[in-house]
Amino acid sequence: MGTHVTLRQLRAFCAVVETGSFTDAAKSMHLSQAALSGLVKELESQVDVRLLDRSTRAVAPSVVGEAFVPLVRRVIDDLDEALASLDNIKELRRGVVRVAAPETLSCTLLPELITRYNASHPDVDVRFDDVAIEEVVGGLQSGRIDIGFGPATSTDADDIVTHVLWTDPLWVALHPHDPLAERDVVGWKDLRERTLFTYMRAFETRVLSNVPPRQQPTRIVPVNRVNTALSMLKVKPGAVVCPSMTRPLVTGFGLVIRPLKHPVVKRSIAVYVRRRPSLSPAVESFLGFSRQFARRWASAGSSEATGS
Repeated sequence: MGTHVTLRQLRAFCAVVETGSFTDAAKSMHLSQAALSGLVKELESQVDVRLLDRSTRAVAPSVVGEAFVPLVRRVIDDLDEALASLDNIKELRRGVVRVAAPETLSCTLLPELITRYNASHPDVDVRFDDVAIEEVVGGLQSGRIDIGFGPATSTDADDIVTHVLWTDPLWVALHPHDPLAERDVVGWKDLRERTLFTYMRAFETRVLSNVPPRQQPTRIVPVNRVNTALSMLKVKPGAVVCPSMTRPLVTGFGLVIRPLKHPVVKRSIAVYVRRRPSLSPAVESFLGFSRQFARRWASAGSSEATGS
């Protein structure tokens, strides 16, 4: 009983109860009176009970129909609310995007990116966390975050999709009193006898493997954060190898940054999402915005750094 009740049948029944007339109910639903009457008859047939008492002058709910009305209205209201919520999400009027990135990107790209995105999508709640790159990957795999940023070489996981944003050459941060700071370009061999403070994960395998052994620095001091490396450089002789995008951070510490060449070593920056059949509209929107904005941001930063 009632296995084939439709929403149109329920709406037709409520319309008749509310208007007290088949004619007025049909008009409110933009149906012919015959079509509306047919929907009500189909509903009564499905539930196997008379829901309306009809007379030549009026129509009113039966005893069973009177008890059935609030239940039907609740079903219709719940469905209308669900459909309205779906429309809101589809139109990006609301939604949540959970984003994570390691410190370097958290101090450079992400604040501006999120601010610009929220300016055009003010009702999307972007929740950001600055974490180690390992936590970015782990958060994606566990579902704690929706979108992550970091070096493109940081994960080979099959369940994560990597979108490369741009390729960033490595530069070197120096104390302004360092003689190398007077040069326009610094070579790797110039750093050989200096202490190198590095915050990059797997620096030897992902960076120094691209440098001939005779040009590699001999004294490497690992730290966990870029701000720690720059703070140490401010008070101790040495150098910090960092991507060109960190230029605002470096100058903020009163240090200078120079292109690092012979050889030029680059690394790619990427945005990650978990591999799944579909993304939520808000996440898909933020991902698309990020890919476009990050490329423009990197290009503008590169032009500023080179003075072009």
